[in-house]
Amino acid sequence: MTSRGTPSRFLKSVLQNGVGRYVCQLKRISIVFSRKGQSSLGVRDFIEEGVVDYAKKNPGTVVYVSPQPKSLPKIVAEYLNGNIREECIKNKTSQEVLEVLTKLTNQSGLDVIRIRKHFHTDSPSIQGQWHPFTNRPPSVGPISPQHPRRKED
Repeated sequence: MTSRGTPSRFLKSVLQNGVGRYVCQLKRISIVFSRKGQSSLGVRDFIEEGVVDYAKKNPGTVVYVSPQPKSLPKIVAEYLNGNIREECIKNKTSQEVLEVLTKLTNQSGLDVIRIRKHFHTDSPSIQGQWHPFTNRPPSVGPISPQHPRRKED
């Protein structure tokens, strides 16, 4: 927490993601819905039409479809870092369910918070910070006091 009262942190990459190959942080999706509920109509349409396509596009993510009687439809996303997110998809269309799934797939599992700086390093330089006079030519030299001239007699 900062003095503003909102949580913040430095920018960081999850598991150095993107340094080598990209690793999707989403490991498991559970789609919970009701077989007969009106609020699950769009979810049932998505399961009939688009869940196989989603699973083919995301082979690293396990997709579970679990019908539960008299339950509100929701998507439970589990990430590699152990975080779990739940999104309510009550009364959403098939396209809106796909948008929610895509959003959850593209996230890292970390909480969305304010970034303090747009840069951060795990191994700061031991040479110190750069400033405009770092590479100044030595001929210019620092400003030094003038020596008084001696009068020649």
